[in-house]
Amino acid sequence: MGVYKRELLRVLKNELEFLEQGGYGDFEKRSWRPAMFFEDSPTCPNHELDKKLVPCARCALLQLVPLAKRSNAIPCRDIPLNEEGETLQSLYETATRNELELKLDQWLRKTIDRLEKEIKEQTFPFEYEASFKIFHA
Repeated sequence: MGVYKRELLRVLKNELEFLEQGGYGDFEKRSWRPAMFFEDSPTCPNHELDKKLVPCARCALLQLVPLAKRSNAIPCRDIPLNEEGETLQSLYETATRNELELKLDQWLRKTIDRLEKEIKEQTFPFEYEASFKIFHA
């Protein structure tokens, strides 16, 4: 799981940087429609493609989607962002763009902090005697 956590951490940090640098605003300036969070960022394996060529199952974010929602057409919209269970999908229907962006920013920071702590706290089994044998000449 360590490799998956590290990859997920990298993806989330890149997403936060994209959000902070106004990447979604830039998208909206050159598009006829509002930005869809995750989908319209470099996080998405299908970013800037006309067709969905890469299955969502290959996206690092899928591990954050509840099992029952992973087969949805766009599963990243169903990642729970807070204790209330709000998702991008539910916020698209009820929140303003600014509210949505704020909640995504908060979720990204919280999730990044949690993953960094989990990775730091991971201990790897180390059998000193079996791993290293010192031979004297």
